[in-house]
This record gives sequence, C-alpha cells and structure tokens, in this order.
Amino acid sequence: MNNSRRDFLRNSALAGFALSMPYKNELMAMANNSKPFGLQLWSVKQSLYKDTLGVLKQIAANGYKKIEGFEGDIGLFWGMKHTELKKVMDDLGMNFVSSHCEISKDFERKAAQAGEIGMKYLFCPHKGAQPSIDNYKKFADEFNTCGEIAKKHGIRFAYHNHDYSFVPMNGIVPQDVMMKNTDPKIVDFEMDLYWTRVANVNPLTYMDKYPNRFKLVHVKDLVKTNTEKGHESCLIGKGTIDYKSLLPQVAKRGVQHMFVEQEDYTGTNEMDAAKIDAAYVKTLNW
Repeated sequence: MNNSRRDFLRNSALAGFALSMPYKNELMAMANNSKPFGLQLWSVKQSLYKDTLGVLKQIAANGYKKIEGFEGDIGLFWGMKHTELKKVMDDLGMNFVSSHCEISKDFERKAAQAGEIGMKYLFCPHKGAQPSIDNYKKFADEFNTCGEIAKKHGIRFAYHNHDYSFVPMNGIVPQDVMMKNTDPKIVDFEMDLYWTRVANVNPLTYMDKYPNRFKLVHVKDLVKTNTEKGHESCLIGKGTIDYKSLLPQVAKRGVQHMFVEQEDYTGTNEMDAAKIDAAYVKTLNW
C-alpha cells in the first residue's frame, strides 16, 4: 500500500470515528494535520522535574507525537535508563526523536545510548555570543567531530540557533561560518523560527541559502508589542509569526521534524500552555 493511500484510509477512519465522539472537532483537526508534531521538553521543565511520568502522559494526551528532550540535572534520560525511557515513550505512542545535550562531556556514551533506542539526533543547543569569529570556526570543527561520533552510532548531530549567531561581526555572519565549515554529510541544523525572527532574518531565504541543511524547527511565537528586553515569546497563534503559511514552506525545504517550544507563558502555567499550543498546532498543515 502506498503512503498516499495509507494516509487517506487513516484520515478517513479518524474522520468517521470523530463524528460519533464528543471531541469530534479536535479529532478532525488531527486528521487534517499533515504530519505529527512534537514538543521540546524545556517547555514544561518545572513540571517535568516534579512528575516526569505524569507530565509525559499529559503531553501524549494533548496530542504530541514526538519529543525533543534536553539534558537536565538528572541526565539525558531523566533518571531512567535510556531503555526504560524508550519503553515509556513507546507505551505512550510517542517517538523520542532528539535531545539537546552538553556535547563537551561524555558525548560518545550519549550518542551510543541514543542510537541504541532509535533516536535520530543529538544537539548542541547553545554556545553564546562570542568575541571573535574564530571561535565560531572552532565550534564548526567541534560539530564535525561530534558528527563523526554520532554517525558511528547511527544518529545525526545538529546545532540549534539563537539570534546571536545571525549578528554580523566585521561583516561576517557567525551562522554562515558554522554552515560553511561543517560537513553536510554529518552535521545538520535545527532552525529556531522565533530566534531567527528576533534576528530579523527571513527563515525561508536563509534555508534557501543553505538547502537541505535544516532538518528540524522550533515553533514558538513572538509577541506583537515590544518588551523591555526587546523580544518575548507567547502562546502560538497569539503573536506575529504566521505559522499557517510558514510551516508548509519550511516543509518544502526539507524540514522533517517540528517541535513546539514555549518559554514565556503570559499568565498561563506551562502545562496549560503546552495544551493550548497543541490545540492550535493541530489546526496547521505542514
């Protein structure tokens, strides 16, 4: 059975089931969504530390099908063995796709464990603004090394941007340095669509500049008014980024995984925010 026919039958079944259920609008939205979406666990970090299993169950109930983790104080796998966390995810019907981690400490072991449970990516999540462009060249070398290690264990390595990497230094854009000096065969990139917008960079134009380098995106929204710090995120769909038109375009450019990320809650607690974001993202096609 080809993919298009399989998707048609799946969506038809969901639609028929939805008509007999009190949650038919939500289920219909899930049927119309073209690809499953995920959550970066940083969005619910405070709750996660208090009740890891309970939070994961609620995330699954909200409709998130993919998870991107981060390396917390109790490790990459939240105090569990990597195989134990894999079983939890499987039981909940979620795919543990990727995780941000500290790449300078024991990366070989982390890559091996990630590969053993079928994860796709480990990331460097942040480097911070640097005083010299040479620092970014060194980062590119480090990323290539991590890429080789990741490849050995059957996964991929990637870097997640913030706005600082798009701020020119003597006419040179640090993000360009990292793009040009990393090997596309072993290093990918995750575009944070919020931080790209904060840097006044058009994400589609930048993806076109480096085709097929961005395989994942973070989705969070930018508030409509200026704030004291110059930028602030908000519930998705309440800000200035038009995700209804943007996500289909990034998908055409090779993006394979989309993760909701929430950092500012605008009066809503993090678990409620994750639920509200999921409901909105279910209405999007990408």
